[in-house]
Amino acid sequence: MIASVSGRVAALAPDSAVVEVGGVGVLVHCTPGTLAGLRVGEQARLATSLVVREESLTLYGFGSDDERVVFEMLQTASGVGPRLALAMLAVHAPNALRVAVAGADVKALTMVPGIGQKGAQRIILELKDKLGTPDAAVAAALNGKASKPAWREQVHAGLVGLGYSAKDADEAISIVSPEADAELAAGRTPAVAALLKAALRALSVR
Repeated sequence: MIASVSGRVAALAPDSAVVEVGGVGVLVHCTPGTLAGLRVGEQARLATSLVVREESLTLYGFGSDDERVVFEMLQTASGVGPRLALAMLAVHAPNALRVAVAGADVKALTMVPGIGQKGAQRIILELKDKLGTPDAAVAAALNGKASKPAWREQVHAGLVGLGYSAKDADEAISIVSPEADAELAAGRTPAVAALLKAALRALSVR
């Protein structure tokens, strides 16, 4: 089990980072929020979870140990693999997920791309006694807000983390906003990773 990696950030992509560890570049898949806190050339520490499959070894990285714990716990629910667990953490912070599960907030969970109503109900049933309950103060602060992911802030932070200026990030967000608005109008949650990739394409053809 690789519990964490520490080293210089060698490269950043919309959904992953390369961290140099002992002269080896380690590819780590991360949420946009985690990537936003990384800078190429700077030192970083990521809590990690290694997912072993017959044909691959995939490392997932997080900005905190709590995120890693929640990531691994989410996968104990039926139908939740590492990619969906990562998507859940891309939309909701660990405590927001705890609030949603503890409060049986189906709407909050269905804001995650790939989770329907039945899937949300199953996750709530299977994880209610596993994720734990956030402090009362945290629950109060998050109450009613867990279902409102701030995709604009996440995409903006991701672009800045990749080296773009705040002005460039704002321009790119204005270009992809119609795509996000269309998703919202259709009752779906804008996928941050997809919007970040679209923003990068828009910036590359300016």
